[in-house]
Amino acid sequence: MTDPTQLSRRERQIMEIVFARNEASTNDVLSEMDDPPSRTSVRTILRILEEKGYLRHRVEGREYIYRPVQSRKKAAHTALQRVLNTFFEGSLTSAVAMHLTDADDVGPEDLERLEQLITDARRQN
Repeated sequence: MTDPTQLSRRERQIMEIVFARNEASTNDVLSEMDDPPSRTSVRTILRILEEKGYLRHRVEGREYIYRPVQSRKKAAHTALQRVLNTFFEGSLTSAVAMHLTDADDVGPEDLERLEQLITDARRQN
């Protein structure tokens, strides 16, 4: 599979829909998109996503039903690793530190959750 951070805006929109539904037809995608392109465009993008290795399909009647090749979690991990490598020399600590410096983005609930995650990680190690 290629790098998930290299998808176009429409490809990302379609992947979000397929991930949310776990599987989707062209009609499903069209019904959930804001300002959707033509049916032909959606079919083309689904085919391209399949060629890139993000989706696979099965035939149900006259429709192709698409499913993600890997879980959202695995795709997210790959994308995050790419961002860490590109912008933070692979350092999760640097990325979190940068995010925490933007006080508008981080609420008290976020900080409590981060504390709990750190505590849990320490127990596991």
